[in-house]
Amino acid sequence: MSGYHHTFHIPVMGTGHSIDTPIRVAPLGISSVISLVDDLLLEKIRRHYVAEFKLSDPPIPWNVEDGRAKRVTAYMETVQKIVQIKFEALKRLPFFANNDKKKYFDLLPDTAPLKQAYERLLQMAAGKERSALEQSLTQQMTPGSIGVNIMVKLDKMNYAAAGSLLSEEFSDAKSALRGYANSSLASSIIFSAGINQTLFSYMTNFRDFYRDATGNIKKKIILKVSDFRSALIQGKFMAKKGLEVHEFRIESGLNCGGHAFASNGELLPTLLQEFKEKRDLLVAEFQPMIERFYTEMGWDYPESAKQHRPLITVQGGIGTHGEVRRLREDFEMDLTGWASPFLLVPEATCVDDTTRELLRQAKEQDLYLSDVSPLGIPFNNVRKSGSELWTKARIEAGTPGSPCPKKFLVSNVEYTTRPICPASSEYQEQKLREIDGLDIPDVEKRYKKAMVMEKTCICDHLGNGALIALGIEEERNSPQSICPGPNIAWFDHIYTLQEMVDHIYGRGKSLVPPERPHMFAKEIVMYVDYFERLVERCGYTPREIKTLREFAANMEEGMAFCLTIAGRKAYPDENLASIPPCVEQERGRMRDIVARFEAHIEQLTGAAVSA
Repeated sequence: MSGYHHTFHIPVMGTGHSIDTPIRVAPLGISSVISLVDDLLLEKIRRHYVAEFKLSDPPIPWNVEDGRAKRVTAYMETVQKIVQIKFEALKRLPFFANNDKKKYFDLLPDTAPLKQAYERLLQMAAGKERSALEQSLTQQMTPGSIGVNIMVKLDKMNYAAAGSLLSEEFSDAKSALRGYANSSLASSIIFSAGINQTLFSYMTNFRDFYRDATGNIKKKIILKVSDFRSALIQGKFMAKKGLEVHEFRIESGLNCGGHAFASNGELLPTLLQEFKEKRDLLVAEFQPMIERFYTEMGWDYPESAKQHRPLITVQGGIGTHGEVRRLREDFEMDLTGWASPFLLVPEATCVDDTTRELLRQAKEQDLYLSDVSPLGIPFNNVRKSGSELWTKARIEAGTPGSPCPKKFLVSNVEYTTRPICPASSEYQEQKLREIDGLDIPDVEKRYKKAMVMEKTCICDHLGNGALIALGIEEERNSPQSICPGPNIAWFDHIYTLQEMVDHIYGRGKSLVPPERPHMFAKEIVMYVDYFERLVERCGYTPREIKTLREFAANMEEGMAFCLTIAGRKAYPDENLASIPPCVEQERGRMRDIVARFEAHIEQLTGAAVSA
């Protein structure tokens, strides 16, 4: 990441909690990511900041033609404008004063050349040489990147006011992409949740995703991937269209925030090792395709770009500087991502006081993998959130489900021609009536109903915390959802930005207790829990049986590799000692679950033979 002095970034957090993080931290040189799911939320937040900074940007009505794209563009421009205002003001501040310019340099990692030059400045006497260095340091300061995220699965088609279906370019993801592409922003777009071929193909309409004559790409592409195979498949698809992946962002399948896209039992260390061993293959596979595309288009491909090597970064459950060193030194990761701990940093994230306090007090038992998402994908959650209390109150009042005010997650057509959301009242009322009519035991009916009513309006509720925090909405009318990773259980204070960044860089006392289990140990526990959940819900089809057997084999291999890592020398503040007892316990638990699973298969096979 050219000109980026830090070795970490702040990933996207829900629709609202990192929505203005660039405004907060980019002037201080830290990169972060905004979700583009909710354009209506973006517009509300934009109007707030337009008023605060006395900008003249007009509002964008909800029903304007191509409104979603226009709202995204406008939000990007407003954020960029504010970041630049704050950054230029910061640059003008004097050195040798307790101000934000000092904070900018204090936050830098000690290994950064810019930080080392700043430390030299502090030892110099006043004079021409010091003044020249002050000028040089100021010129080298750069703001953090204003990244954006598109969850590619959220790409519903939309309708015109008259009721006719709009063309594909007006789908949710393509409209959001167009909104970003039409902005003047020079940053990165992160695609998460798999591959969307029509969306990726749509990028070819925008020159900013390709290299210019100098070799620069104004809008860089980042793919959030679950494994090397995914990186190879998606990267090849892009390369055939001349699109270069700037960064592959690896995330733990379960030890993360938000939606959890679990691997089939492949643990993070195994995945990272494969990337380490095969990363050169990415360049070898992609580069000829990219250059061929430029030739076919009649474009010059700059000689300087031929040595491009995509960054490989990792995020999900990182909790100490020792773990950072393991990831960067052993697995050669270029950068790390830190998300959930920043939910306890008011300087960095937009979270209402009630929810932030809930997170501060949360223990491991309060953080769980839930079924609340209408997408049917496991969703990391915290107990007693405003959203959970609101959902329970609706059920107790006999009015389950949400009015579905935004309709971003509409996908179900069981009862309607036009898709509706499984968290909506419209869907749940019909589904519950259907369950009532089933000829099954009452206990099974209650279970099925509970699963239906658990679905929550996360697309609206995930943004409410930001609206409350900024004073735009009142808490009593705005149930808040939040999706932290389980790692936040070990962070139990409200922190300053300086404290959190110092913790990431291993400066001073660790913010987490020494008994906190290693991130690799925590992931093992979560995957065994997840395997047990899969077995409990298994329909014992041949495909499910094959998949679960592969899961168990992958887990055995991954746990053995974790023991190998545990045998190495620990970095400071890295609890490697927690891995062996964890493996011993979880391997035994895993094998017990597998034994019960296989015994049930034998029973079913025997019953089928007898019949």
